[in-house]
Amino acid sequence: MRLTILGGGGFRVPLVYGALLADRGAGRVTEVVLHDVDDRRLHAVARVLAEQAADVADAPRVTTTTDLDEALRGADFVFSAIRVGGLQGRADDERVALAEGVLGQETVGAGGIAYGLRTVPVAVDIARRVARLAPEAWVINFTNPAGLVTEAMSRHLGDRVIGICDSPVGLGRRVARVLGVRPEDAWIDYVGLNHLGWLRGLRVEGRDELPRLLADPGLLGSFEEGRLFGADWLQSLGAIPNEYLHYYYFNREAVRAYQEAEQTRGAFLREQQARFYDEARRTDASVLGAWERTRAEREATYMAENRETAGAGEREAEDLSGGYEKVALALMRAVARDERTTLILNVRNRGTLSVLDDDAVVEVPCLVDANGAHPVAAAPLPGHATGLVCAVKAVEREVLAAAGSGSRATAVKAFALHPLVDSVQVARRLVDGYTAVHPGLGYLA
Repeated sequence: MRLTILGGGGFRVPLVYGALLADRGAGRVTEVVLHDVDDRRLHAVARVLAEQAADVADAPRVTTTTDLDEALRGADFVFSAIRVGGLQGRADDERVALAEGVLGQETVGAGGIAYGLRTVPVAVDIARRVARLAPEAWVINFTNPAGLVTEAMSRHLGDRVIGICDSPVGLGRRVARVLGVRPEDAWIDYVGLNHLGWLRGLRVEGRDELPRLLADPGLLGSFEEGRLFGADWLQSLGAIPNEYLHYYYFNREAVRAYQEAEQTRGAFLREQQARFYDEARRTDASVLGAWERTRAEREATYMAENRETAGAGEREAEDLSGGYEKVALALMRAVARDERTTLILNVRNRGTLSVLDDDAVVEVPCLVDANGAHPVAAAPLPGHATGLVCAVKAVEREVLAAAGSGSRATAVKAFALHPLVDSVQVARRLVDGYTAVHPGLGYLA
């Protein structure tokens, strides 16, 4: 089975390959094609993968290419993890937004809109190429903003594109852990959009264990989301929010923390990863160790400003191991081998949330089999969550419209309607600022 990874020179690709190395079942991936526009990064990542596979019999064969069409032909699965504009683009997204006093995070608020505006045209081109060159392939999208990009691609690939994210998996794992439950034994009632969802229940043998957690301030304070949001707020919500909702519920504090930080997250990762890729180019020695050290630092500093604002302390060791690669592997196994499973995925709504139309991509539990991912019916959202979900989905639709039409006015509308921007004048300045630093937004007129 052939897996093509778009963004194959990306820093986290070795996580995916490591998961593949551990899969010894029939019908496993036997060939991995790495595609990237940066040959230097491809070479560095290929070296890491070669070291990972050194002592593994029958490890998946790895090839690299900068030719997109060549990468797609013959693919059974296409894993999309591209970053249009690179980490410099992410740093610019953060800087322009913070100068206007609004959030620049890569998936939430102004930064997410800017990232989406320059990513959607590229993702749509990929979707069209997949439909033409590998019509039987399944596309697994990890490109951010994951829900928005998955919806853009679904207009050309239908249900053959499925978005993944590790945030709901990590949240469910942490809640299960503090409740003394094995995650694989629990049904996790999670619903929303990507980076905008809530865990509303955790059922074991028909019994919902979440009320026990919500009633116990000590337990609530024993895991990351409890410390991040505070026990009182979680009890008020009656649910455990995805960590990215901290940007909404504590927006002023988050913006101030990012403005006062020595450097933004994008700038930190840009410099950190540049050191790794430079080292990989300069030395003939092992690069796997350098990659592992860099990844450990990356994971330990994740959402550091938010945790500092909340007094949440350091991340726990159990939360430093990633997770999206496990979701990707489980998804591929379920589809390729008909190993039926349940995963929280980004898929077309199909009536799951009554407040959204059928084609809106949502993040919900899905039953997965050889025919793809099928969203499970969900109870209605409470009013406060409905308002946020509908508002953000409306913004996503404006981003898709702007990307499709090239309309600057529609792009301004997308920024202005977002709950974390809430100013037409700021929206206009944001569009001016982003088009000035991103050549990829030159299509807006």
